[in-house]
Amino acid sequence: MTAGKISTACVIGAGAWGTALATMCVRAGLHTTLWCRSTELAGAIAGDTENRKYLPGHRLPEDLQVTSSLSEIADSDLLILATPAQATREIVTKLSKHMNRQVPLIITAKGLERDSNKFLTDVVRETSNLQPLVLSGPSFAADVVAGLPTAITLAGEDAQQTSEIAHTLSTRSFRIYVSQDMKGVQIGGAVKNVLAIAVGICAGKGLGASAQAALLARSFAELRRLAAVLGAHSETLFGLSGLGDLALTCSSTQSRNFSLGVELGKGIDLETILVSRTAVSEGVHTAGVVCAIAAAHSIEMPVCEAVARIVSDGANVDDEITQLMTRPLRAEHD
Repeated sequence: MTAGKISTACVIGAGAWGTALATMCVRAGLHTTLWCRSTELAGAIAGDTENRKYLPGHRLPEDLQVTSSLSEIADSDLLILATPAQATREIVTKLSKHMNRQVPLIITAKGLERDSNKFLTDVVRETSNLQPLVLSGPSFAADVVAGLPTAITLAGEDAQQTSEIAHTLSTRSFRIYVSQDMKGVQIGGAVKNVLAIAVGICAGKGLGASAQAALLARSFAELRRLAAVLGAHSETLFGLSGLGDLALTCSSTQSRNFSLGVELGKGIDLETILVSRTAVSEGVHTAGVVCAIAAAHSIEMPVCEAVARIVSDGANVDDEITQLMTRPLRAEHD
């Protein structure tokens, strides 16, 4: 496949990120369709030229096509999957029934599948003949759709194909760097969401900037330990999809996971927080999976473990902070 052969794209999932990516595809010169699960939402977006539910205040390109029918996207040269991580198996299974050829599928969700503890690329391979790639890095939907400078990583097994797709989708403000470390990019994206909840709790408790910086550093150490044992490349963890994404997600209330942590730190219970939101905070669903994988490889991840106990077991936030603060002193790089 060459870059010149990519003329049509479909973004599957009309949340904030999917809407922003669809806008980016149009700007890159592709004939683009945005697929919505909801017929009502598809009609509203098409009628308003705006996604008022998930990305209000941003006018969308008039030539962006919107549909709620998967059968209408069968001829797309490129698919971009922007649904929540836990919906990947269901959506790809349905999608594969309409695709009779091998088409690149870019996964943008930052999570791991619960129950199976599998990477989303493995889920795609199990349920379809599509060619999975992974897009991840420090990026907010509002920044992308507003045309603000953003740099992100696209990882794929085929270096030439990945580079061609990256060049096709890149614009002056949306820069895509390439990697073949699909595992490392996925680990960075999934684990940073869990860690962002912890840093958000720290902020919500008003523990100060010094504590937040220390927790961020210790969180990055956990991310690196897990990535190393799973075979990720160290340079990936220090790049856009690792440290870059972690730093962004742990420093802004635009981050769903950081802001959720802030609210937990302020004493709001998790159920109340989740009910009030339209978007998914992936770290809530990924925390237990990350800890299960770490335990299977005898890796200590105390920050992630504390988050898992809070969001999965209803553990007391103050008790978990106390446990983290009173852990035995040790060499920093152990």
